[in-house]
Amino acid sequence: MATVLFSIAAFIFALGILITVHEFGHYWVARKMGVKVLRFSIGFGKPLLRWVRGEDKTEYVIAALPLGGYVKMLDAREGSEIAESERHREFTQKPLYARFAIVFAGPLFNFIFAFFAYWLLFVVGISGVKPVVGGVLPDSLAARAGVEVGEQIQQIDGRPVQTWEQFSSHLIQVAVDGGNVRMSLSRSENGVPRDVVLAIPKQMDIQPALLMREVGLSPESPVYENVIDSISEGSAAQQAGLMSGDRITMIGSKQISDWLGLVEIIRDNPELPLLLTVQRGESQKILHIRVTPKRVAGEIGQLGVRPRMLSEQAWAPFLTEQRYGVVDAIGESVQRIAETSVLSLKMFGRMLIGEASLKNLSGPITIADYAGKTASIGLAEFLSFLALISISLGIINLLPIPLLDGGHLMYYVIEFVKGSPVSEQVEIFGQRIGIALLLTLMSIAFINDIARLLP
Repeated sequence: MATVLFSIAAFIFALGILITVHEFGHYWVARKMGVKVLRFSIGFGKPLLRWVRGEDKTEYVIAALPLGGYVKMLDAREGSEIAESERHREFTQKPLYARFAIVFAGPLFNFIFAFFAYWLLFVVGISGVKPVVGGVLPDSLAARAGVEVGEQIQQIDGRPVQTWEQFSSHLIQVAVDGGNVRMSLSRSENGVPRDVVLAIPKQMDIQPALLMREVGLSPESPVYENVIDSISEGSAAQQAGLMSGDRITMIGSKQISDWLGLVEIIRDNPELPLLLTVQRGESQKILHIRVTPKRVAGEIGQLGVRPRMLSEQAWAPFLTEQRYGVVDAIGESVQRIAETSVLSLKMFGRMLIGEASLKNLSGPITIADYAGKTASIGLAEFLSFLALISISLGIINLLPIPLLDGGHLMYYVIEFVKGSPVSEQVEIFGQRIGIALLLTLMSIAFINDIARLLP
């Protein structure tokens, strides 16, 4: 229960920051363009906090429902009478470029926030696993390409690699369309590199676990004992009667010496009954437990168990930092935002034409879960999460869907082309379409969230 409450709190805090950033963009540019701002609201519904400031007596509100926000400006379309002395400060009286800038500023500020977040992280340093190959699966893409255990990944497609996360992120980018990836490998950090080519197939659904399994690479890491630390509620392990502290020594006739050996067999046998030999308790009583891994992510088996966490000392030799100078961090931040944006747009486009599953959509429950997990790990991980969600908010709001910022920008482009604003009837019709689209997307995302929670 405490974990759920922590996730909810982290989710509300994250949304509060990102919504404030987005709405401040509209607010700040509106003020610069000479538009009178009547209200700046974070959230919808009943006001929890309210105060009035400035010559314009702008009302600042924090409302009860923290799933959005808005900036209310002086606008003739609202139906209220506008004094002649203030008509020049009314939104629709402003030239097209000013209205465009005000609407565009919200998503733009989301991208600006992400840029500064990544820049700060890159300057301070992002902790990650060293890009050293710890395992190569037989008959995998990596095995066929000639990658060997112990080699360090120096470059990928000409870009220096500092962490394993950089490497896997690049593979995901390539997997959207499929293609070859050139890796430069060496036996030591300063060793003579050699090049190999991985042929990455086009992925219909980007599942990082499935992709890395197909590539067949895993990083060098400390050995986890084959001892269960925790068990997920409703999991296959719980249903079979496994307990925290159980040591799994055999699966069928195969000896298990570490956690990785256990994971490989479980992943390869979704929905297939397995006989586990288990040592339980201080007496090391031998038990034989039959369990059927549940199928997740399409074709991966899962028990729903976690190993005992290793100490920082055990992990220290395998970790490094992705760090750049103040100037170099600018380019890396821009590239990270560009790659994330392109990947998101490509996936959204593929979902629209049926080339990717709608299961890739995530709703508030999944986002809240990630907010809680990243916040519990540390400030750097939570800031990285905020940057990613901020980019997503910027992209979503720029989609040409009526009711969103992108829909208004689409109307302004039409106005620029035809020389006059779109009619009121067109805007009303667009609003109906926008409401239908948004409700559909929100429903699918919420259903996906619920499906992920179900055993």
